[in-house]
Amino acid sequence: MDHKEFRHFRLLLLGLFLLAVMGLYTGVLYDVQVTHHEEYLASSVRSIARVEKVTASRGIITDRNGRTLVSNSSAYNLTFDKSLLKAGENENEAILRLLELCESRNVEWADSLPMSKTAPYAYQFPAATQAQRSSFLKYVLSLKDAKAALGDYLLLHPEALGEAAPAFDGEASDSERRTALLEALDVEHFTATLLISAGLEAGHLLDLMRKSHGIDESWSQGDARKVLGVQYELARRNLGTNTAYVLAEPIDTEFISILSDGNYAGAKISSSYLRQYETPYAAHILGTVSRYQADDKEALAGKGYDGDDWIGRSGVEAAFEDYLRGTDGKRVVSTNEGGKTTGVYYSTEPQPGSTVELTIDLDLQSAVENALAQAVTSMNAKDGRDDRGAGAAVIKVGTGEVLALASYPTFNLSTYRQDITQLNADPARPEFNRATYGTYAPGSTLKPLTAVAALEIPNITTLAEQITDTGRWSYPGDPNSGAKCWIYPGRHGKINVVEAITVSCNYFFAEMGYRMGMDKLVEYLTAFGLGEPTGIEIGENTGTLPENRAGENQAPWASFGQANQLYTPLQLANYIATLVSGGKHCEAHLLKAVKAYDNSEILLLGDTTPINTVSISDSTLKAVKQGMHNLTTTSLARYFSNCVVDAGAKTGTAQVFSGDKNNGVFVCFAPYEEPEIALAIVIEKGDSGSALASTAVEILNAYFTADDIGMTIVGENQLRP
Repeated sequence: MDHKEFRHFRLLLLGLFLLAVMGLYTGVLYDVQVTHHEEYLASSVRSIARVEKVTASRGIITDRNGRTLVSNSSAYNLTFDKSLLKAGENENEAILRLLELCESRNVEWADSLPMSKTAPYAYQFPAATQAQRSSFLKYVLSLKDAKAALGDYLLLHPEALGEAAPAFDGEASDSERRTALLEALDVEHFTATLLISAGLEAGHLLDLMRKSHGIDESWSQGDARKVLGVQYELARRNLGTNTAYVLAEPIDTEFISILSDGNYAGAKISSSYLRQYETPYAAHILGTVSRYQADDKEALAGKGYDGDDWIGRSGVEAAFEDYLRGTDGKRVVSTNEGGKTTGVYYSTEPQPGSTVELTIDLDLQSAVENALAQAVTSMNAKDGRDDRGAGAAVIKVGTGEVLALASYPTFNLSTYRQDITQLNADPARPEFNRATYGTYAPGSTLKPLTAVAALEIPNITTLAEQITDTGRWSYPGDPNSGAKCWIYPGRHGKINVVEAITVSCNYFFAEMGYRMGMDKLVEYLTAFGLGEPTGIEIGENTGTLPENRAGENQAPWASFGQANQLYTPLQLANYIATLVSGGKHCEAHLLKAVKAYDNSEILLLGDTTPINTVSISDSTLKAVKQGMHNLTTTSLARYFSNCVVDAGAKTGTAQVFSGDKNNGVFVCFAPYEEPEIALAIVIEKGDSGSALASTAVEILNAYFTADDIGMTIVGENQLRP
C-alpha cells in the first residue's frame, strides 16, 4: 500500500470511529431522555438542595491580662427537622424513636415543660423561671379546652386575680367577662393551684395536650409525656418557617454512628459551638447564655436570630451580646433521594464574634471570692445560718475600672443548667448578685463623705473645730429626739473631724447633718454616685437616697448612714474611689476593650473619663484620709499589722430592724499615700463592720505584694528591718 492509499485508509478508520462514538452518544441520550425519561426525572426531583446556616462561634471573653475566661468548644448536635420526614412518616413516632435512643445512651434532651416527667404527674412551677412560666401560660391558653376551663373558673372566682381582676359594669356579658379575665391573667397569678382549681390537674392537661398534638390513644402516658415535652418545646420556641430544632447536645461520635446507621426519620447531625468556661470564678460577671425563645421574638425582631441561636441572658454575655455574637455563614447542601449528601458549597463564610476584654483581674477575682466564702462559711458555722450572703467590689482609683466584683454564695457556670433546681431552692440565693443588686444601709462607712461635705460647705465646720460628745446628741428644741453615740452611755468628749472619723462618733456627725440639712447632704451623696447608676454594664440596683419624712428633718441620722438609705457594695466602693482620687467620679465599668476576633483592630474601649468632679480641697482630702488611716493603726491594728501596704478604712454596722443581726459593712483604700484601689465589703448579718477587717486585709494582700510596694512583709509584733 502506497502512502496515498494508507492516508485514505486512516481517514476512513477515523471517520468510522467518530460515527461509532456519535452513535453511542445518541443511544445514551435516547436512553436518558426517552427510554428512562420518567425515572431520571423523578430522581432529579427527589434530589434536594437546601441552604443551611453555618453557625459562627461566639466571641471569647478575657480578663485584663488576656487570660481566657470563656471560650468555645466544637460540638455536634442531634437536630430534629420536620421537613426531612417523608410522606407517611408520623412526626410523634419519629420523635419517640429518637427519645428512646437518647434514653438508651443517657443523652439528655431539651424539655422545659413545667411538669414531672413520670407519674404521678404534677406541676413543677417552683423550678421554672419567670420566662418559662410566661411561655407555659401562653401555651395553656393556646389549648382551646384548657382556655375554656380557666375562663369558666375565673368567671366564678375573679378574686383569684387579686387586684389585677378587671371591673365590669352590669351590662357586660359572660363572654366579655371571660375574655377580660383571661387577658388579665398574668404570670404572678398563674399557679399550679389555679390550674388544679380550674380542673386542669397535670394528668388532665396532658390528655388535652395529647389531643392537640394528635398522639394516638394506644400510647402509654409515659411515652406521651416524653413526646409532649418536645412538642411543647417546638410550640414554645415558635420557630415559624424554621422546622429544624436542636433536640439534644452535645452528642458523641458513637451516638452519631448509631444515628447514621439507624435511618432515624427527621434526624440530622448538625455542628455548633458550646460555651467553655475556663474558670470557676466570676459567674455573676460573665453571665449565662441560652437558646432563642419565643419571648425573644419581639425584642430581637429584625436582628436575624432564629430558634437555634445562643443568646446572652445575663452578665457580660448579655451586656455585650452585639459584639460577642458572630455573623453566621451559609452553605448549600445537596442530597440524593436516599438522603446522602452529594455536595456542599459555601456561599458565605461564618465570622466569629469579637473578643471582649474585661477590666477584672482573674487572680484578684478568685482571691475576693475565696475570702468571702471563707468569711461567710465561718460565720454560718458559728450560728447555724444558711441564708447569709456577701458582696464585694474592688475599683481602680481614678479610672472606674472594676478589678473584682464578687457575690457569695455563687454558682458554677459549667454545670448551671444541671444545678438550676437546686440553686432556686437555696435560701441564700446563689444567683442573686449582691455586689450590684444587693442594697444595704451604709452605716458609719458614710461618715467620710459627710466629713467632706461638712468641711467643703461654707460655715459648717473647720478642721480646728472641736465638738464635745456627751454621749447623746439631742435635736435642738426637741430634747426627746436625738441620736446616741455608739459608745453610749460613754462619751468621746472633745473631738475634731479627723478624730470623729477614726472613732466613728455618731454625735459629731449628727451635728454636722443638722447643720448642713438634707438637701446639701443629698447633693454630695449624688455627686459621689450614691443613689445613682454607677454605669456598670451588667445591670444594677441604683439604691435609695435618704429623704425627710413630712415635718421631720432626718439629716442628722442620714449623716451617719441611717435614715432609710440603701446602697450596693459597688456604689460604696466607687464612692471611696471618688473620694481618695481627690473627687474624680468615674463610671464603674467592666469593659476594657472589644477587639476583632483576629485582634486586627480595636472596636471599642472602656471609658475612664470622669463624669463629674467633686470639689475637695487638699486639706479636706488629707484630713479625711488621715482619719481613715488612723483607724487601721488603732482599733483595727490587730488586723492591719499583717497588711503588706498602708491603708485607710472605715467600718459600718447597718441596722436591719428585724430583730436579726446587723449587716457588716467595710470600706477601705490602699496605699494610703497614693491610693490605687478602693474596696467595699458587705456581709449580711455580719454584725460589726470590724469583723470584716481580716477579709479586707486578705484581699489587699492578694492585690499588693512585697515586690509591688518594695518592702518585706512584717509579721505581727515584729520590727521592720
